[in-house]
Amino acid sequence: MDFHDAIQNFSELPLTKQILLELLKKYKRPFDKIGELEKQGVLLQIKRGLYVPGPKLKISKPEPLLLANYLFGPSYVSLETALSYWGLIPERVYEITSVTTGPTKKYKTPVGRFIYIHMEVPYYSFGIKQIKLTKKQTVLMATPEKAVCDKIVATPGILLRSPKQVLELLVEDFRIEKQALRNLSVIDISNWINDAPKKSSLIMLAKTLNTL
Repeated sequence: MDFHDAIQNFSELPLTKQILLELLKKYKRPFDKIGELEKQGVLLQIKRGLYVPGPKLKISKPEPLLLANYLFGPSYVSLETALSYWGLIPERVYEITSVTTGPTKKYKTPVGRFIYIHMEVPYYSFGIKQIKLTKKQTVLMATPEKAVCDKIVATPGILLRSPKQVLELLVEDFRIEKQALRNLSVIDISNWINDAPKKSSLIMLAKTLNTL
């Protein structure tokens, strides 16, 4: 079975270095072959050691949301990207923002821009859900509640002292509709507060959501 036939089994999946080396094990110099496949448009490099099918390879490509999990980790998709996915904000998001335990990073790739924002554990580990995009693609993403909290935590200068401030921020600045806010789990948010940054702001968030 040649490379083009064998790689059909990896449709919709990111092509890691390990996958490519296994598929190219019959070659004495597999890295040279990878470079050749790039030049031919068969492979497209996202970063060193991570590829997707190029324009000349007729198989389905992984979704950018899944690539975000692979590009830098550990990480999960959050903030505006998750808010948009869950339908909490009306805007379509063109950058994919994730939260990571690693350093804050930005990547500009041939398939889009990816932003990673540092959060400390144990807060990092709360409110992460596995989202099945397709049969083969499962993404780690913030729940709606965690995406809202992450957005508050990650935005500089936010200090929420009153329900009025909370609603102005969420409805006017973040453009989240009140009905969507009513569907958020205050219990989940309250359970995270003791281990969260900006505790006082998240306490006020929970109190405000309880009044809606």
